Amino acid sequence: MQQRTLRVVGVVAVTAALIVGGVALGLAVSDTAPASSAASVSAACGGSAPKLTVQGTGNASATPDLLTLTVDIAVTDSSAQASLVDDNSKASAVTAVLKQGGIANKDIQTSNVSIQPQYNSSGAITGYQMTNTLTAQLHDFSRAGSVVDALTAAAGNSTRIDSLTFSIQDPRTIEDAARTDAVNQAVSHARSMAQAAGERLGPVCSLTDDSSPDYGIPADQKLSAAAAPEAVVPLQAGTQEVSAQITLVYALVQPRPRP
Repeated sequence: MQQRTLRVVGVVAVTAALIVGGVALGLAVSDTAPASSAASVSAACGGSAPKLTVQGTGNASATPDLLTLTVDIAVTDSSAQASLVDDNSKASAVTAVLKQGGIANKDIQTSNVSIQPQYNSSGAITGYQMTNTLTAQLHDFSRAGSVVDALTAAAGNSTRIDSLTFSIQDPRTIEDAARTDAVNQAVSHARSMAQAAGERLGPVCSLTDDSSPDYGIPADQKLSAAAAPEAVVPLQAGTQEVSAQITLVYALVQPRPRP
């Protein structure tokens, strides 16, 4: 028999493929009897057997429950020791604001600490600049605006809020919902296409997860004390949407003869 292949083309971003046999999945999407053996599935999905390949895209949305703040601190003083003392003072002020905003110690992290000499045009050292970054995770959005407002004044012009990023702390539920939606779409496409072509769906040969989920909604705000707002910064978490893409391959079997 000559191989027949029907294909629906969609946008796919392949990062990691999870291919699972239809028997192991136990998907109730085949038009054949559910008690097919592994051997019969292998035969139906063999290289020369006709197949139908479809792709599905699913979406799911949820409200973010985590806000990540990245705060940069930079000071310049005449000596390395003075820069260290100055930076420690300002970092302590910023940390105090974060803790007053209800952020636990485990959710505050220091990174990117460095001291660099500063030179004039003739190459002589004029001072030392110390920089470091504090990253904090907020779970209580009702206090987020007040925390951001206080941060801009905590250490004067030495402080800059580099980024505000909303995200979902545990994305597994929304991922599963998006993938389920993608599979349902692919199954619907497969059934309608097989019917239109006068074919009958056999067992599932493979199910591939082509998803490349992207989490986090950057607020893209950079604030410094020089441009600090007079009122509490209004922050809205909005809705985060996740999409999933899957590829589903069915075996095609001969239509049942009419009595």
